[in-house]
Amino acid sequence: MATDGVYTPQGDPGLRWSLDELRARQLERLQDTVRRVYAAVPHYRRTFDEAGVHPDDIRDLSDIARLPFTDKHTLRENYPFGLFAVPREQVARIHASSGTTGKPTVVGYTAADIDMWTDLMARCLYAAGVRTGDVVHNSYGYGLFTGGLGYHYGAERLGCTVVPIAGGMTERQVQLIRDFQPRATLVTPSYFLSILDEMDRQGMDPRESSLRIGVFGAEPWTPAMREAVETRSSISAIDEYGLSEVIGPGVAGESAETKDGLNIWEDCFYPEIIDPVTHEVLPDGAEGELVFTSLTKQAFPVIRYRTKDLSRLLPGTAYPTMRRMAKVTGRTDDMMIIRGVNVFPTQIEEIILRQPGLAPYFQCVLTQPGNMVELTVVVETLVHEEPERANSISADISHQIKARIGTTAKVEIRDPGGIERSVGKARRIVDLRPKA
Repeated sequence: MATDGVYTPQGDPGLRWSLDELRARQLERLQDTVRRVYAAVPHYRRTFDEAGVHPDDIRDLSDIARLPFTDKHTLRENYPFGLFAVPREQVARIHASSGTTGKPTVVGYTAADIDMWTDLMARCLYAAGVRTGDVVHNSYGYGLFTGGLGYHYGAERLGCTVVPIAGGMTERQVQLIRDFQPRATLVTPSYFLSILDEMDRQGMDPRESSLRIGVFGAEPWTPAMREAVETRSSISAIDEYGLSEVIGPGVAGESAETKDGLNIWEDCFYPEIIDPVTHEVLPDGAEGELVFTSLTKQAFPVIRYRTKDLSRLLPGTAYPTMRRMAKVTGRTDDMMIIRGVNVFPTQIEEIILRQPGLAPYFQCVLTQPGNMVELTVVVETLVHEEPERANSISADISHQIKARIGTTAKVEIRDPGGIERSVGKARRIVDLRPKA
């Protein structure tokens, strides 16, 4: 994809394929991936055999539905290197996500995988409007997390000057933005709000900063959040999507020209939408759980990985041969069931961002004092409110949650700074229910 070491869309063959050629290449790559994992990964050989499917049975893209799913449990059961499809000596880099059960999910990359990933990240950044020569302020976390290095390598491949500040040190973040004059920032949307708050604290008008592009990912965020960010600053807020189990960031990226959903890079990843309960493959346009199969990865291919993200597949626009995914509306494992009603943090966020006088910081606190689960939404005001006014805001939000979502929630109003700040992904759900 790169010419003289610098990415250009003109040198990107995957963007030039016709739809027929794309589908043919997808099938070839799927067949090759299935053969390799069947031969090299004992887990896949066993689960394929149990499902009664052999690599030779994959004759059409629709045959992918015959293959078994993979999920986080699969990765943890094969910790650390059980799903690698190449000898460990050929693995150039290892990344891992934090483990909530004591074991992280581990992924590996050959040198060729890193090169391919770098090109995809450059493709994402170019689509977002970043250009060769831009100064790019990278606030994603470095280390085992895929975000920092993924974006860093992509920006360098695009020919940018990268400021690898990572997360934290918010006061210094603002100082370096003031000093280095970056045109683009790469950051989680929740942490960018903290950076905007720090700009205000330092007396710097965010709308007068050098930043014109914000590339946001790593957590779900709503159109209301985009509007709030763009109103407070002079940036165009662009959505990106990825997850470490599939490759990291770089699975799909939004175009600055259309801003109408995330373009899935189908030359490298095959998407499906399934019913999360029945596992039935759903047609394009239907909402369900997003599933990905990697088509070009060597060290760590994944077959039908269940992301838990809820989305829809839509026709291509900015990249006509490649489908888009609608903005993620929530996660099947982020879903809170409150008195029989499915509730997602993104629904709460939309209500809060419509309410004048509230800051975009909130948490959903789950408790269970008796047999019923109770939801308390904790939210901040922009300025201190007197008790009577705070009670009025609380009642209004409770009413909107009941009217729009269909469940009952208590609302607790806090003064500015009353909710913990995150330098990475925001902690939206605080589960205080008794552990089994």
